[in-house]
Amino acid sequence: MAKNLVIVESPAKAKTLKKFLGATYKIEASLGHVRDLPKSELGVNPENDFDPKYITIRGKGELLKKLRKEVKKADKIYLATDPDREGEAISWHLLYALKLDENKALRITFNEITKTAVKKSIKEAREIDMNLVNAQQARRVLDRIMGYKMSPILWKKVKKGLSAGRVQSVLLKLICDREDEIEAFIKEEYWSIECLLKAEQKIFTAKFYGDENGKLDINNEKEATEIIDAISKSKFKVVETKKSSRNKKPQPPFTTSTLQQVSSRILGFPSSKTMQVAQQLYEGVDVAGHGTIGLVSYIRTDSVRVSDEAFEDAKKYILENHGEEYALKEKAAYKSKGRTQDAHEAIRPTYAHLSPDSIKDSLSKEQYKLYKLIWERFISSQMTNAVYETVSARISADKYIFRSSGSILKFDGYLAVYKKIEEVKDEDVFMPELKENQIVKLDKPIKEQHFTQPPPRYSEALIIKTLEELGIGRPSTYAPTISTVLYRGYVTKDNKIFYPTELGEIVNHMLSDSFKEIINVDFTAQLEEKLDKIEEGKAEWKDIIREFYFPFDKQVEEAFENIDQVELEDEVTDVICDKCGRNMVVKMSKYGKFLACPGYPECRNARPFFEDAHVNCPKCGGKIFIKKTKKGRKFYGCENEEDCKFSSWSKPTGENCPECNEHLILKGGKKQRIVCSNPDCGFMKEIPDQEQ
Repeated sequence: MAKNLVIVESPAKAKTLKKFLGATYKIEASLGHVRDLPKSELGVNPENDFDPKYITIRGKGELLKKLRKEVKKADKIYLATDPDREGEAISWHLLYALKLDENKALRITFNEITKTAVKKSIKEAREIDMNLVNAQQARRVLDRIMGYKMSPILWKKVKKGLSAGRVQSVLLKLICDREDEIEAFIKEEYWSIECLLKAEQKIFTAKFYGDENGKLDINNEKEATEIIDAISKSKFKVVETKKSSRNKKPQPPFTTSTLQQVSSRILGFPSSKTMQVAQQLYEGVDVAGHGTIGLVSYIRTDSVRVSDEAFEDAKKYILENHGEEYALKEKAAYKSKGRTQDAHEAIRPTYAHLSPDSIKDSLSKEQYKLYKLIWERFISSQMTNAVYETVSARISADKYIFRSSGSILKFDGYLAVYKKIEEVKDEDVFMPELKENQIVKLDKPIKEQHFTQPPPRYSEALIIKTLEELGIGRPSTYAPTISTVLYRGYVTKDNKIFYPTELGEIVNHMLSDSFKEIINVDFTAQLEEKLDKIEEGKAEWKDIIREFYFPFDKQVEEAFENIDQVELEDEVTDVICDKCGRNMVVKMSKYGKFLACPGYPECRNARPFFEDAHVNCPKCGGKIFIKKTKKGRKFYGCENEEDCKFSSWSKPTGENCPECNEHLILKGGKKQRIVCSNPDCGFMKEIPDQEQ
């Protein structure tokens, strides 16, 4: 009979733990939090020193009843929720909800779900860490106060269903401010000159640098033409050459933030999907020949630290599969950026010898892609540097100076395992053997017009990187925060880029003007530092709430009085209601946009909203709309879907192929091209960079 009860958060983790613990252990799951603040009220009493009012979460009553029965049978109870603030708080809530004897209930944590780590955690069982619990309570209470106090302002002044928050409102402000910067940007013209030069019948490229006095900017075509006229009549002479060797270090293993960023860039995963799949890999996957095992270490971390055991495991794999020249003698040391807690190791595979391809058949498509990314990044981080041989030259023509450089990969080092988008710029660039005072021949000068570009709009990877650099929020909260601003309709995402909506602009201006001291980067970052001090035991959590609450509450009262009502009109479409003849309008629900009749409640007609792709159907000439499958995959379909039936995964261009007369479509990601939809045709043409 089981004498020990282990309570984890998820059934997946419970299944994995059963493999390591014997018959004397009973393992149950709490399914996340069991107590929280009530949704129907603030749940925090300022008049009673901000004591939170916790209630049992709806639907958890039967679960708690079952757990209480198991508690009575057990001699010891181990609370094994996640090893972070949230997990510590869940254990603390279980302690109270199950009325556990503190001498009988112990807290255990493990950074990875392996037999060694789990057994070790039981030996090192401890009491609940109240500093971690209070750090979570402070954040929860602070977020509740800000959300429940500011959101009603938006309900009254704009419309129902909106929300505001400590991090989400600053995130929205960053996106809106960037849009303002782009609109205010004035582009400036500049030119560049490249020369194709020939040495010993071999062509190489040299770029204009300036003259003997230093670097020169080329501001217009006239200046570019004058330089080309001068160099066309001159000899190109090699003034100086340099040869050197350059070492390129591997990237550190992933933190939560960098995993979300790189996964977004390389795999195209939104942060929410990255964290969902990473959680599956951490909690356990049924791997053929191994049973259910956790494949990666804990996925909520800001540290790049790696344990000695993990390094030795990686080193053994590298020696066996790549050789001694690829293996480090000592563990690589990486520095964490910014303010880090360093509570857990970096994200890494739990078993280095389980390469992605060796277990591919046991993983879903998404699990394989993400595990491969994590595994390759970690293994490569413990490998030797890549070595490049570089050659550079300064070349004079008339009074002007040109520069040329090239590099050749001499030893791939860590690139044998990890060669991603970040490494593309280091591909081999040819450079002939040049000697000082050597004369080279001008083959062709090329001048090109450019314009300065505004700062880029935020992609998911860039906004996560920015939030982390500014010290706003914690990496584990970025995914739900981004999901919230999208769900509320404050921003839209098109081709992975965020754009503020009209509603988002209104909400941002309203909150930024009324809460200047709160909805700003500096205040949010400073508040984050204060909250971290609670975790370190250097601050009392209610002191921070008191300091914040009373000035904030006064600002809320002033905002209710001073903010003008905003009339937010629905977007009117040219779609006619087939029941009453009115033009239908665009409405928002929790599932996204839909078309509704403005005659509600007399007319309750509604239909799906499809975004116009601004191209005509190649079959019938009707409008093409951007639609989605039940699984959320985007496709292009005709408005006359009952009669026409045209659909395509790729966007039609509205043109026909000059070779076979089938319709043309757009293919590719950042660098798109136009191709024929007929797979047997093969017609293709590039899109000029300016149109891209």
